[in-house]
Amino acid sequence: MSNDNPDRLAATALPPGQSPEDAGSQALADALKSSFAIIRWVMYVLLAVFLFSGFFTVKPQEKAVVLRFGKLVGQGDKALLGPGPHWAFPAPIDEVKRIPIAEAQSVNSTIGWYATSPAEEASGNEAPPMPSLNPIRDGYVITGDENIIHVRGTVLYRINEPGLHYVFDFVNSSNLVQNAFDNALLFAAAGFKVDDILTRDFAGFRDRVRARLEQLANQYHLGITIDQINLRAIPPRQLAKAFASVLEADVRRSKVLNEARSYENTTLSHAAAEAAARKNAGETERNALVTSLRAEADNFTALLAQYEANPQLFMQQRQIEVLQRVVTNSQYRFLMPRGHGGQREVRLQLNPELQAPTPTELPVEDKH
Repeated sequence: MSNDNPDRLAATALPPGQSPEDAGSQALADALKSSFAIIRWVMYVLLAVFLFSGFFTVKPQEKAVVLRFGKLVGQGDKALLGPGPHWAFPAPIDEVKRIPIAEAQSVNSTIGWYATSPAEEASGNEAPPMPSLNPIRDGYVITGDENIIHVRGTVLYRINEPGLHYVFDFVNSSNLVQNAFDNALLFAAAGFKVDDILTRDFAGFRDRVRARLEQLANQYHLGITIDQINLRAIPPRQLAKAFASVLEADVRRSKVLNEARSYENTTLSHAAAEAAARKNAGETERNALVTSLRAEADNFTALLAQYEANPQLFMQQRQIEVLQRVVTNSQYRFLMPRGHGGQREVRLQLNPELQAPTPTELPVEDKH
């Protein structure tokens, strides 16, 4: 084995005229060149990924706008991007704001509700009511007759097109909608009595809340449309039994009044029907009597001319007609002419001769 110096061996392997320092520089240059090529390709890939990340899709129920360094790209309706694929510079150059135009939005109001949680309500393990309301933790509303009730609700709304007011005019538009909803609940409760809200006119109370909310939405230019409002109202839990008793008494009162009105309507209908029947019967009888009297008067007028022509003959004819009607069923009829001096002689046969009975034929066995 040879024990020669390594530097000496390397020097013998280099090309003629090249020192070891030149070979190291060449190797370093080749390494840097390869590294720069790799970095260049990595940059190309990163740039492609960066540009490709700017693609986004707008859903059918959405609109979108692009903010470039915080300023809206485009003006008016031209700034709105419809459903479909779009491209924008990735952040932090551009920012895409989506506007759910057709999608239903909702906010809840518990400003008038007692302290509880959805988990407690779902499990039915709500804490029992305290002896009195605690304004720090329990919410409530005051009615127009200075009573206290609990009210809460949910409002469903949609953003009006183009939706720019809703997105850019307010820091958090949904919070503003909730504040307007809370205001509407307090305002409407102050205009109704407690019995009207709980039993008699709950629909009217809901309509008042909706009208107030729409008024505030137009006043603040929220750019929303109210679709539906769901409300729930209950008396204070501390007075639930008292309110239940009042409600039961009101139900009984309504039942008695309804029965009285039903009896009244039945009696009036029966009386009206009976009165109409009697009036119709009297009218029918009157018409029949008038018709009969008119017929007799016409008959009398017709007979008057005959009487004036020959009174004696007329009286005899009428007498014969009357006698025929009177003695229609009599067996014997006698007509006596007037005697001398205007007197009539009447002869009656008191004991008429009896007719012999017709013999009946006896049966065969009786003849023997």
